[in-house]
This record gives sequence, C-alpha cells and structure tokens, in this order.
Amino acid sequence: MKVGIPKETAAGERRVALTPDAPARLSAAGIEVLVESGAGAAAGFLDSSFAEAGARIVPDVAALYAESDLVAKVQRPSDAEVALLRDGQALVCPLQPLVNTDLVAAIAARGATAFSIDTIPRISRAQSMDVLSSQATVAGYKAVLLAATSLGKFFPMLTTAAGTIPPARVLVLGAGVAGLQAIATARRLGAVVSAFDTRAVVKEQVESLGATFLELEIEGGETAGGYATELSEEQHRREQELIASAVADSDAVVTTAAIPGRRAPVLITAEAVRSMRPGSVIVDLAAETGGNCELTSPGETVEREGVTIVGLTGLPSTMPQDASRMYSRNVQSLLLHLVKDGELELDFDDEITRGTCIAHAGRPLERVTA
Repeated sequence: MKVGIPKETAAGERRVALTPDAPARLSAAGIEVLVESGAGAAAGFLDSSFAEAGARIVPDVAALYAESDLVAKVQRPSDAEVALLRDGQALVCPLQPLVNTDLVAAIAARGATAFSIDTIPRISRAQSMDVLSSQATVAGYKAVLLAATSLGKFFPMLTTAAGTIPPARVLVLGAGVAGLQAIATARRLGAVVSAFDTRAVVKEQVESLGATFLELEIEGGETAGGYATELSEEQHRREQELIASAVADSDAVVTTAAIPGRRAPVLITAEAVRSMRPGSVIVDLAAETGGNCELTSPGETVEREGVTIVGLTGLPSTMPQDASRMYSRNVQSLLLHLVKDGELELDFDDEITRGTCIAHAGRPLERVTA
C-alpha cells in the first residue's frame, strides 16, 4: 500500500501528517510512504530527511493523489483536493463529520473511503491514535505561554533587592487534556494556579499537578468519551455566576471547554470581564467554536474593558515540529491498525474502525455495521 502525504494548503497550517520516523515503522506492515515535495518544510522536516528515511518524494499534489492508495492529512481537504480523490482510494484526516456533512457527502460521492481521525473512540487501546488529545496537549502548553507574554507581570514570585513581587494567579477552566497541560505549564512557570471543571472526578488530577480545585457546587457528569456532559440552563447560569467571582480574582484565565459538534459554552460573560483587574488576560482555547468568553473575537487578540482576550485559533500549528511528531504517531498507529500485509482491512466489528470510518462504498456513514 502507498500512503501519500501532501503539503497542507490551509492558511497558517505548518504541520505535516507524517514525519521522517514513519517510513521505517510502516514498512514492516507493507506500507510505502510518498511525500509531496516540500510537505514537511514548514515544520522543519526537509525532503532529504524523508528520502533518507526511505520515503519517496513526489513532485506535485496531483501526482501524489494519482499514485497513493491512501492519503493522510492534517487538515480536512479543500474542494480541489476532494476532486483529486478517486474510487477506492482512502483518506485519513480530521473531518468533524457532525458539522461537515456536505464535505463527507462529497468525499463519498468520489467513491473514497474516509477515516475521520478526530472521532477515535476514547478507549485504552486507541490512546496512541487520539489526535484530539495529542494536539490539545500542544494547545494547552502554548495557551499559557501566550498568557505569560500578554500579561504585564511575572508568573513566579520573585524576591529581589527592589522588593518581593507576588506570583501571578492563573485560573484554568476545564480540566481535560488541554486544561491539565495548561495547569502543569503554569505551575512550572511559578504561578499560583486554580482550576474548575464540572466533573468532580478530575479533582485528584488537578491537585496532583499542584493546583487548587475550585469547589463551585456545580457538578455535571461525564460522557463515555470522557467529555463533560452539557449542563441544564439553570446549572449553566449558576456556573457563570460562580466562575465570575473566581475570574475577578485572577490575573490570567485559560479556558478550554468544548462540546463536540456544538458551539462552545459561554463561561465568562461580558459582565465578568468587566470585573477583572485592568491588564488581566484571557486565553480562549475554544475560540474556533465561538469561544468560552462572551467577548472573544475568534482568530484575533483584542482588548475589552482593559482585559486582553486572546482568541487565536490553530495553536498547534504554531508549534509545528513537535505537534507534527505527535500527530504523526497518531496516524501511524491508526494505519498499523487498519493495514495488514499491505492491504486495507475493514473490520466493522472493531470499535476503532467503526468509530472512524465515516464514508465507504460511495456513501456517507454515521455508524457502519458488519
């Protein structure tokens, strides 16, 4: 089987789907890696590195799609890339099928089989394929660095000849993968960190990282996939009120709450922003789906009520080298699960295959059964 890696064309995207460590690992499963010339350059992986590792460099994207049995990408395909797909070809990338139904239908119409790597089931044997977790780790880390550079004060406590400077107070809303990484990074930088999550079960994880878990008397459940369940309208209103008091006492806030396929919940109201001290910072990791802060402007950094609100999207792409390495390992693990002796084997009794395959045999699939 030939797996093709095209150069990403989405604006600002610098990652690559496979890195030079992949060819040797995949060759044992009968997989040859083809790489479009320049595909890894933005992430620091030159064509020569891929060639030395056993990959074959292909001059342009049309030739890559023509030769590949399966194409792996970081971003969902553009219309032009969908037009390059052919009957029987396979595609692996994040497709967000709950919101991109037209795209899934277009891929199916080309006769291609599509695997949406962002729908990997959250089970123990699929952890190495979990692209949402790997990229959330990058985003959580970078969010704290953005907060630190935007805040006009030190994160750690400093004792100097000019006096003692108190540490910054950082609040993290949401203790999933991104939130836990944000907590760990802020603690390493010396901040006093607190965190809130509606799932009481994450309290131990938060405290193990040296942060204080806020007991806000709002407790929600957890889905089978590990996400927080959506709160009732009354619970959400109460949540906003309780969060507002914690936000007012913080120098920097990192928000990470998201609901798959839905708009991000608003946790920080405009009124709560007004209660914050001038010079405070909010980094909203949910900006791409509307934002956890009511005043977030997706894709921008703005100042509202004297507070800097960072709503930048695509943070993993700003750290393309390690983000690509992590993403590449996710893709490799999925490929090794799907490909046996150089052939794609679709076992729809398998939870991973069933959960990721969203188009096959010319039709979009919500859930495939044998």
